[in-house]
Amino acid sequence: MIVCSNCKHTNIDGTMFCAECGAQLVGRDILITQNITTEQLNSKGTDNKTASDMYQPFDGSDAWGSLHLLDTGQVLPLSARLEFTMGRISEGQPIMPDIDLSPYQAYAAGVSRLHAVIKRDGARIVFMDLGSANGTYINGKRLAPNAEQLLNHGDIIALGKLKMQILVKNA
Repeated sequence: MIVCSNCKHTNIDGTMFCAECGAQLVGRDILITQNITTEQLNSKGTDNKTASDMYQPFDGSDAWGSLHLLDTGQVLPLSARLEFTMGRISEGQPIMPDIDLSPYQAYAAGVSRLHAVIKRDGARIVFMDLGSANGTYINGKRLAPNAEQLLNHGDIIALGKLKMQILVKNA
């Protein structure tokens, strides 16, 4: 068992984030984040922009895979790193997901703040639910929390009701 240093909650071995407070349990020294206020965003000229304005598609030539949001058609390339947390940002949240699904109606779809993690391990793609409130599904089958599941090219992932398809290069 892993005891969270933030809230002292006891978590299952192998858990990456505390189920109680969301604090990172492993690799704490490699994660560096900073808070960005609304004023900072507005000063960068992002006010009055829609999600599609802020998330412009790019070629993704260095991506090892991508997530295709089925409702909106948006493509989220997976590149430069081998592991990504997925969820949504909310005010006052101490830990931010690597892939913020907030612009895609994640709250309404039941996506948790830290919902899941996707990682590439050699030729394998591994997915894990991080104890989300509304669950994670792969091809309609609910995942057990904190248990790794292999993904294949073309699998449909649902974080709550938010559906996306994983496409992997060289699959």
